[in-house]
Amino acid sequence: MSKKKILVVEDEAIVAKDIEVCLKKIGYEVLGTLSKGEKVIPAIEEEQPDLVLMDIMLAGDMTGIDVSTKIKERFDIPVVFLTAYADEKTISKAKITEPYGYVIKPFKEIDLRTSIEMALYKFKKEKEKLAGVEGSKINAASPLSKEFIYVKSNSRLVKVQNDNILFVEALKDYVIIHTSEDKYTIHSTMKDIEKKLPEESFMRVHRSYILNLKKIKSIESAVVVLEESDKKIPIGGSYKDDLFKKLNLA
Repeated sequence: MSKKKILVVEDEAIVAKDIEVCLKKIGYEVLGTLSKGEKVIPAIEEEQPDLVLMDIMLAGDMTGIDVSTKIKERFDIPVVFLTAYADEKTISKAKITEPYGYVIKPFKEIDLRTSIEMALYKFKKEKEKLAGVEGSKINAASPLSKEFIYVKSNSRLVKVQNDNILFVEALKDYVIIHTSEDKYTIHSTMKDIEKKLPEESFMRVHRSYILNLKKIKSIESAVVVLEESDKKIPIGGSYKDDLFKKLNLA
């Protein structure tokens, strides 16, 4: 089984190093240690961690709470806070972002291990529960299931009308659903998303892209140009013939 990947955000170099050594010792992969909140979102987009371990008080313009709020808006990733401040005021502010746990500094190895294991377990169970809801209620074979899907955003389920979806893009262990107004980054696979979308309107045209066929504006060589978007989608060689057949092209 592959190691869970953790991104550490801690502005005290000595503490960050201790955390890195401890995490590796107990079997986790440390993607890196960051000291400033401004660098966290780009790092998540690039590295796709399974969990973010973050100090509440960071150097720079963004606190750990600020960063956690941004993470919650854009990603479906558990955050565990590190803090030397266990006062009620700090904890109350942190609660708003719905973290998956806290580690009080200075910490023992067992405290760090327990907090991370519990956070990952809770996150996994929430995903399983959500998948069960989607499977039994939302994605049942009914006329309604062809009109919309539900995605998790900011710890809530959001109904996304299929007609508003422009395309779906693969990004490592995530997929990004691009709509006319917004985009949603979720933990899923292209295969799972493909099953949930009506095949008469959606088609995989590349290993990294699923298109809403109704949104095609034009096809130039091996590239699809979409309505309502400047994005140009490449057509994979193994998908080209099937796409043209579906569009009644020779």
